[in-house]
Amino acid sequence: MAKLVFGMNLSLDGYVDHQEFAPGPALFRHWIEHVRDLTGSVYGRRMYEIMRYWDEDRPEWSEEEHEFAAAWRRQPKWVVSRSLKSVGPNATLVEDDVEAAVRALKARLVGEIAVSGPNLARSLTDLGLIDEYRLYFHPVVLGRGTPYFAAPRPPLRLVSSDRVGEDTVRLIYVPA
Repeated sequence: MAKLVFGMNLSLDGYVDHQEFAPGPALFRHWIEHVRDLTGSVYGRRMYEIMRYWDEDRPEWSEEEHEFAAAWRRQPKWVVSRSLKSVGPNATLVEDDVEAAVRALKARLVGEIAVSGPNLARSLTDLGLIDEYRLYFHPVVLGRGTPYFAAPRPPLRLVSSDRVGEDTVRLIYVPA
């Protein structure tokens, strides 16, 4: 059975915003390895549209960016959306009965399936489907934006903490 994991970069005050801060070299290497090891990813529409940036190579990219893009393209993706009519390569559109679709993925697959997007994570948390939360705190205070937790959470239990790179702290929680 696969494990559903919600992990994202966030500011010290709990907001996710990919345009306000970026991972340093060590954390980017961590994300490359993470994506390479995933069984797949379940995306909300907004996060999927942001991540489509990695669908096509760009001449200005570094070797690491090309490596991340290749790993991202290889993994299967399931995109939860009622507004999209199609999705890109190696992706499947999930329009109806998200709970049944995600439960089937968890039952059929082995390994880790990443959840991408706070609103999708809220829905999957409400359904009791997320097995682990990984919070990657950066030394930035935004004061606004999309919160990592889009709604109140059930009690969580800290299972691990570590430093990733020079300035990022990762906290790993499971439902209590």
